[in-house]
Amino acid sequence: MSEVEQSVLLEQATFGAGCFWGAEAYLRALPGVLDSRVGFARSADGEPALIEVVQVDFDPRMISYTHLIEHFWTLHDPTSVDRQGADIGVKYRSALFFSSAQQATSAQAAKQLLDTSGRLGKPLATVIVPLGEFQLADEAHQRYLEKHGASSCSI
Repeated sequence: MSEVEQSVLLEQATFGAGCFWGAEAYLRALPGVLDSRVGFARSADGEPALIEVVQVDFDPRMISYTHLIEHFWTLHDPTSVDRQGADIGVKYRSALFFSSAQQATSAQAAKQLLDTSGRLGKPLATVIVPLGEFQLADEAHQRYLEKHGASSCSI
């Protein structure tokens, strides 16, 4: 398969789960995730705040968007409003940024399923919004844990 044919089959997912270093390392290690980057995103619906995010390129033949969301729930506390551990503020908001109608539908269904399960004991605070702007974080933040020999964030 040519590089062009392969790139057409890839999809992209963008997740806000608080500090992006640990989330990036975890998601990048999943089979089917072919690349990842950290940065800041805002929704296309006018929300002014930038949120720390991990953006992954994945092969949907190897891992589904829904499966990625299942991992996303475990990376942070999706019931916490604008806070993850010691990190406080809107930039640490739990967010699923979608880039297609199919992703929006999958994200809403996954959120509803987890919310109605009662598994977390509180309602989810995760926002599901269309991806507007994505700003790549500087190189010092890319694969941060890998570069510094750490296996997880301190939060």
